[in-house]
Amino acid sequence: MATILNARAWDLVDSIVENPGDLRTEIEELDCGARILDFGVKASGSLSAGLLLAKVCTSGLADVTIHTGTIGSVNWPMIQVTTDFPVRACLFSQYAGWEVKTENYFAMGSGPMRANAGREELFHRLGYTEHFYCSVGVLESDQLPTSQVVREIAHKAKVEPRNLILLVAATSSIAGSLQINARSVETGLHKLYELGFDIHRIKSATGTAPLSPVAVDTITAIGRTNDAILYGGMITLYVTGDDASIEEIGPKVPSIASTDYGRPFAEIFKAANGDFYKIDPALFSPAQVVFQNIETGKVHWFGKCNEDLLRQSFGIRD
Repeated sequence: MATILNARAWDLVDSIVENPGDLRTEIEELDCGARILDFGVKASGSLSAGLLLAKVCTSGLADVTIHTGTIGSVNWPMIQVTTDFPVRACLFSQYAGWEVKTENYFAMGSGPMRANAGREELFHRLGYTEHFYCSVGVLESDQLPTSQVVREIAHKAKVEPRNLILLVAATSSIAGSLQINARSVETGLHKLYELGFDIHRIKSATGTAPLSPVAVDTITAIGRTNDAILYGGMITLYVTGDDASIEEIGPKVPSIASTDYGRPFAEIFKAANGDFYKIDPALFSPAQVVFQNIETGKVHWFGKCNEDLLRQSFGIRD
């Protein structure tokens, strides 16, 4: 089994390059040699494409599945993520820490290309980078990148453009929304990292979040995908170490700890004039976090699911 994140993701993507239509996706090779896999911009995408997209985001180090749950009295699909490599899968790969921004293009970048680039403070603090000749990235955008944008990404990822594969999906697409809903564990880990918790104490993790309905516009899509995590995401972390530190930090982890908690995210986003950086960063967390200490046997839980806000956001009527 390959241990390099980019190598693992490359193997996942390479398996569908020959038959992208099976997932209702499309592939384009640019003049620079890079390949773009359209998972939900011009292509319609699919649930299977979304599951693959989420797995590529985690470099294949997490199982991502759909199962049936409920929101109130309504049956509802839930996205479950399970990993025994939470730091590598979620922070070193899945976290959308790369802002791809040019004069005419914007995307949030995730996937193992971030580890190859090693540009984020997270990699410096946690001491991890990769130097692999191939790289794979996922872009959350409603536009496909141009050859110039891709060349810049390849340069920063330290690979030749011909050795770069980018998967692109809009937030308002089936696959794009699913891969965001698969970030319940990732948001919890990143929150703990920002709070100064030793995230290497987290040995395994599992989490669920409702699959948000596909939206007809980007703002609604951003609202629904965030609400799925903030008000419906529930994670369990299997940790080591002392219980006192968990009890101290636990109340700060779930989204309910934020001053912005309690409104649909679309409203919060509009009030911030579309600027994520104006929103209280404490909001970006799962609704509920459970710690199971595998050394002491104690269980600690914080936060709760908010089904009323989920129904409001998703348009579920009683």
